[in-house]
Amino acid sequence: MDALILSAKKIGLIAGALVIAFAAYFIGSSVWKGAVPTSLMDKKSPRVINLVTGEFKAETKDGKEIEAYRWDPGTIFVEKGEAVQLNIFGVNGHEHPFYIEGTDIKGTVKQGEETVVDLNFDKEGIYRLICTTHADTSTNGPMIAYIVVD
Repeated sequence: MDALILSAKKIGLIAGALVIAFAAYFIGSSVWKGAVPTSLMDKKSPRVINLVTGEFKAETKDGKEIEAYRWDPGTIFVEKGEAVQLNIFGVNGHEHPFYIEGTDIKGTVKQGEETVVDLNFDKEGIYRLICTTHADTSTNGPMIAYIVVD
C-alpha cells in the first residue's frame, strides 16, 4: 500500500505553520485597522479622495528646460449621488486656480496648503478639474484631472 505516511516531525511542522498563520491573522486583524472595504464604509460620511499638485521637468537636447504641471491622480471615479470630499494638497507651483467644468465649483490650491472641495454629482458623465494657470501647453499644461461619475 502506498499510504501517506507522516512522521512526527512533518506533523509538528504542519501544526507549527498553522499556529503561526492563525496567530498572525488574529494579531494582525486586532492591531491593524487601516483598510476598510468601501462596501462597509459609513454611507453618511463623505468619501475622502486625496489629490496633489505635481510637476515634471526635463531638459531638451538643445538645453531648453521644459515642464508640465498635473493633478495626481489624474482620474478619479465616483458614484452618481455619492458625497465626496476632495482634499487637494499643493506641492508644486505657487498656486493653481481651478474650476470643475459643468459645475459652479471653483477655488485655488496654494503651495503647502490643503484645499477641501465637497462634491456630489446628480448626473453621470466626465467632469474636468481644470487649472486656469496651466490650461494648455503654452502655460506648462494642460493641468486637467478627470472626475468620472457613474
